[in-house]
Amino acid sequence: MLSALLLVLCFACQPNDEKPLPEVSPEYEALLDAHGDWSKWIQARAMSFSMIHETNLTQENYFINLDSRKIRLDGFNFSIGKDDTGTWVSPSRDAFGGQSIDFYHNLYFYFYSIPYVFTDPGISVSQVENKILNGVSYKTLQAKMSPENGKSPNDQYFMLLNEETGRLEYLLYTVTYFGNPNPSFTALRYEDYRNADGLVFPRYLTGFTIENDSTRGIRYQVSFADILLLDEPFDDSIFEKPEKGVYAD
Repeated sequence: MLSALLLVLCFACQPNDEKPLPEVSPEYEALLDAHGDWSKWIQARAMSFSMIHETNLTQENYFINLDSRKIRLDGFNFSIGKDDTGTWVSPSRDAFGGQSIDFYHNLYFYFYSIPYVFTDPGISVSQVENKILNGVSYKTLQAKMSPENGKSPNDQYFMLLNEETGRLEYLLYTVTYFGNPNPSFTALRYEDYRNADGLVFPRYLTGFTIENDSTRGIRYQVSFADILLLDEPFDDSIFEKPEKGVYAD
């Protein structure tokens, strides 16, 4: 399904201008370097991938224009997207059973794209004190959002790095989107990195509850395939709300 849709999508034909690399801290640059030629992320204009929820084996296909962050994801019986007006769902709000369409529409794109996506403007990454998880002391980098960055700038993100590879092994994060002023941390494990044209992306993401600095029950697990980074953006028409779609929070 994903490959078939890619074949019929029209790409914009504007010439590409190479973008300068952002200035980042030495520790963050070392993390990015451990994940490959991260300049390819900076220069890419679009991205697509497929994702499977391992708990129920449902698949979603994602299409993102990286500069505008317009996004479309197609599930089994629903589609979700973001256009110039807002976030929409098709064919109806009831087709998506989740709590918030706006929260969900780019959730897994961001998780999957870490650490690259923290090069966005308004995000600073710096080394902090090591964190201990499952008895292991991890070199840790913290990503902080500016108040103008997104709808949940008070979310916390700590990247725990594998000592041997220098790559991201765990992301400790909180979610304040739903109004909880003191949310608990979730540990997101990045596993089975695969090369995609010079960059590496995890094949599996597994979210765990945390208790006494140890991972406990599995909250969710997703797997990824068919990752593509593209030199040209998708045509804006694929992000527009369908006739039967509705805008929703």
